[in-house]
Amino acid sequence: MSTEPKKKEIGYKYILIGLLILLGLIIFKHTRPYMSGFLGAATLYVLVNGQQKFFTQKLKFKKSLSALLIVLEVLFFILIPLTGLTFMVIDTVSGISINPEAILRQLNEFIDTLEGKLGFNIFTPENLAALPRAGSNILQMLGNSVYSFIINVVVILFVLYYMLFNNDEFETSLKEVLPFKEENKQILAEETRLIIQANAVGIPLMAIIQGVFAYFGYLFFGIESAVLYAVLTAFSTILPIIGTMIVWIPLGVSLLLGGDYVNGFGLLVYGLFIIGGVDNVARFLLQRKLADIHPLITVFGVLVGIPMFGFWGVIFGPLLLSLFILFFNMFRHEYIAGSKAEPRVTTRSKVKKIKMPMYDSDKPKKKS
Repeated sequence: MSTEPKKKEIGYKYILIGLLILLGLIIFKHTRPYMSGFLGAATLYVLVNGQQKFFTQKLKFKKSLSALLIVLEVLFFILIPLTGLTFMVIDTVSGISINPEAILRQLNEFIDTLEGKLGFNIFTPENLAALPRAGSNILQMLGNSVYSFIINVVVILFVLYYMLFNNDEFETSLKEVLPFKEENKQILAEETRLIIQANAVGIPLMAIIQGVFAYFGYLFFGIESAVLYAVLTAFSTILPIIGTMIVWIPLGVSLLLGGDYVNGFGLLVYGLFIIGGVDNVARFLLQRKLADIHPLITVFGVLVGIPMFGFWGVIFGPLLLSLFILFFNMFRHEYIAGSKAEPRVTTRSKVKKIKMPMYDSDKPKKKS
């Protein structure tokens, strides 16, 4: 007799799970345009939740007041500057008048000269005709993204406020539904926090550092609107593989096309060794302070994340790929006998720092 109610209970359980999945898919489908806002709020929550706990636990502020103060801080020190820079870039780029015929004529003259010296063909006019089409597509994409960007900034503010206001309940509910033992839940929380911090802090720092070095280079080699192109260079750091080359290579080539061979070659060499070299050095130094994410995870994570999540894909793309590897390592660690896999993705040094207290009891005690 007892088996019948048990079967019904299991059946109700799976029906409830099925309803949750169905409703979740429907909600996801219709909130897809605002997904960047939700992800942005989640990113900022990881960064500022410590402030919320400090205000409420140490200073005894009301949750509503502390959440409001933090949201205002995010608005004035992060979102408004980021929005202003974005609009400046879009407005300037959209206002650039492109004359494809003049560009192709100068480019053909330069290539003819170069091919005459080298003795073989490099490009053909048919290949070069794709350049103005690509430029038009980029400008159209930038224009279409303005409205979405503004809406998602509003979503970020509202969602972040309520996440901070209900931070304890929010974190408790997440821990309850995770299908892991307590140790792996803790590892997952630590890894997620480290990965988000590494990208949310590391990427802007990388952008600022490369933008500053690019600005001095553009100024030295006589590039007009050096500030604008430095900002474009900073933004281009989020692009995988090509990165800042998408800015300084066309600028160097444009100087060569204009007959300024000294500054043209100088800028190309500066971009290759200084702007590109700063990227490698700064990334190495930042990885020593933040989570050391493998470069392949970053590159392929960004490639996956940007089409899925837009701007926030530079953070959540690597996070998605890192979580896949983390779950894979957890499975190996728990269920494959003799596996040496660690349920971690970040560096060994980080693992040691987190795990060190677990081994305090194993250390020899000092004699009194």
